[in-house]
Amino acid sequence: MRVASLEQEREQWIQEWRAGESISEIAARYQVSRKSLYKWIERYEEFGQEGLRDLSRAPLQAGQGIGELWRERMRGARQRHPRWGAPKLHWELEQRYGRKELPSISSIGRVLRESGLSQPRRRVRAHGTGPFAPVEGANDAWGIDFKGWWRTRDGSKCEPLTITDQATRYLLCCQAVPSTSWVGVRARMERIFEQYGLPRRMRSDNGVPFGNRGECGLSHLSVWWLELGIQLERIAPGHPQQNGRHERMHRTLAEEVSQRPEATLRKQQQRMDLFRQQYNEQRPHQALGQAVPAALYQPSPRPFSRHIDTPQYPPEWEQCRIYAGGKLQWSRKQHAFISHVLVNKRVGLEPAQDGLWKVWFYRHWLGMWDERACRFQHARLWQRNQAKEGDIS
Repeated sequence: MRVASLEQEREQWIQEWRAGESISEIAARYQVSRKSLYKWIERYEEFGQEGLRDLSRAPLQAGQGIGELWRERMRGARQRHPRWGAPKLHWELEQRYGRKELPSISSIGRVLRESGLSQPRRRVRAHGTGPFAPVEGANDAWGIDFKGWWRTRDGSKCEPLTITDQATRYLLCCQAVPSTSWVGVRARMERIFEQYGLPRRMRSDNGVPFGNRGECGLSHLSVWWLELGIQLERIAPGHPQQNGRHERMHRTLAEEVSQRPEATLRKQQQRMDLFRQQYNEQRPHQALGQAVPAALYQPSPRPFSRHIDTPQYPPEWEQCRIYAGGKLQWSRKQHAFISHVLVNKRVGLEPAQDGLWKVWFYRHWLGMWDERACRFQHARLWQRNQAKEGDIS
């Protein structure tokens, strides 16, 4: 169904995406490319509603029409809120000085860049594991992340760990943790697993403690998930929409909780507990046919055990232990670095072709070992090289 204008149609895309619709479903419904949807979602994330308008094709001149008074106001707002982007600073300036002659969000962003107060996002070398398997029922996949931190009125830092079931939107965890280290996160997750069982897959970004930009993308936490039989799903850097259902919950959490901090961390946690109860049991979801998540969610039939089973590989595979320094030792003279987080773990080597082996940790493909060249390539590097060779041929 088409709407009155392109801008209104883009607004409809964003509304449906924020409600939990997948990029593929929206693209098919409106007969547009997924690439276009990603572009407009990224503009909306950066500039808000104004980002959905067509950009002017007029030649750009740095700071055109922006007087020094407004530049000083912008720099002052940035100094007061060093982590705020152009959309939030635009709101701040409007509250202080009104809308008359207020520069646009894009103009504020340009002035910040010219003043050295804003830097483009650094590209990371990590990659996603998509496309993801379909989510058909409860506990097929859980989304996990940290909501951006804020401070309570007494100065305490609140950074909640959040976990949602992707199928039912059920919020399994919204808990402020004292540290984002993998040890603290694992302790909290053990309690979640004991209460709800194990998911089949865990969807996260590539950041610590969930992943690692190097070392096969693994962290101590994700190694533990693999040992429990949980498969890894990683979103591509800069594409939070790949975990859109979880991000939509974060927006609701920000609107109802984090934008109005409580006096203490204890009171803040009580507020988040109330939010979780209301989100699961009282708030209907359009994507669920106006049902509440608690009406659809059931704990997983896969029980949690603190005992870790030794990985079992097919008898025709070779098996190696990862030694100190994170190295696989094939022979006395042949060894290769795999990952520090796999020290003392056992990997399986599946024969691919003469002298070439696929290296696995449980059901997770780590990469390729070439015994002829005595070289190991991480899975994503191997895939990228193979794609380049295909393009050349």
